[in-house]
Amino acid sequence: MEEMLLFGNILHDPKPPRKYRKRLLTLDDLTDKELRARYRFGRNSIIRITDIVRKDIEHPTQRSQSLSAEMQVLVALRFFACGGFLQVVGDTLGIDKSTVSRCVQKVSDALNAKADQFIKWPSVQRKEDIKQGFFDNGKFTNVVARWPGSVHDSHIMRCSQVCTHLEESHLSVQDGLILGDSGYACRSFLMTPYLRPTEPCHEKFNKAHMKTRCCIERTFGWWKKRFNCLHQGIRMHPEKVCKIIMACAVLHNLAIEMKEPMDEYDNEIVNNDDLNIVFRGPDEGRIVRDHIARGFFS
Repeated sequence: MEEMLLFGNILHDPKPPRKYRKRLLTLDDLTDKELRARYRFGRNSIIRITDIVRKDIEHPTQRSQSLSAEMQVLVALRFFACGGFLQVVGDTLGIDKSTVSRCVQKVSDALNAKADQFIKWPSVQRKEDIKQGFFDNGKFTNVVARWPGSVHDSHIMRCSQVCTHLEESHLSVQDGLILGDSGYACRSFLMTPYLRPTEPCHEKFNKAHMKTRCCIERTFGWWKKRFNCLHQGIRMHPEKVCKIIMACAVLHNLAIEMKEPMDEYDNEIVNNDDLNIVFRGPDEGRIVRDHIARGFFS
């Protein structure tokens, strides 16, 4: 009888109240410098990013102390900025690992859905401005984040919408050129350096090519410095990784648009020349390259 009463008491004992950890997510107690050190964006920029994704991530109710849109953006930015493990980010901010994962996924999905608004191929007028030197230094105009790391750069380029667009619309040098390293095929619209220069104009062409292409190499360095998760490696399913990469690209363009400073982490320049296998195949752009070298660098 006593055992049955004890068993009955156990069954009818109320559940202990749910415990919530103290959340260390706030904009009010930190200066812009402290915010940038933690989230890579100042107060006004964080507010704008939140407004961009608010409708996609905001909870309809505040049940179970759900995170506000601002808090979810801070969690995602913290992960993008420092990388590492979700558990560590959660412990730092006073939230559970699963909550960090959901915030990163929701914010990444929301930014991916709006990528076309912030990553744009230049218009005709914009191309003219770029050729005159009036361009946003370090801004991405096209990002492809869906291929495994083992796929060669040249193959990704051949399968991209950019390549299709240039093949159909590029008619002459006056239409502009894009630059690539020796891992790409030399095309009429894509100039690569001379592997074995035999004339002084080839040397001068290579030097000018290297100086001009440093812009994108520097941009990769800034990008990885600003969002350290890209530098450390992301330990997630490849589909999620692709979305995070695209989200970081959108945020990078937003940072430039909002004039977020890079002075604390702008010294690293990544050179990918050694990472590319030299392209072996038809180089239909050699005649154009020779014309440019002899016409402008002789």
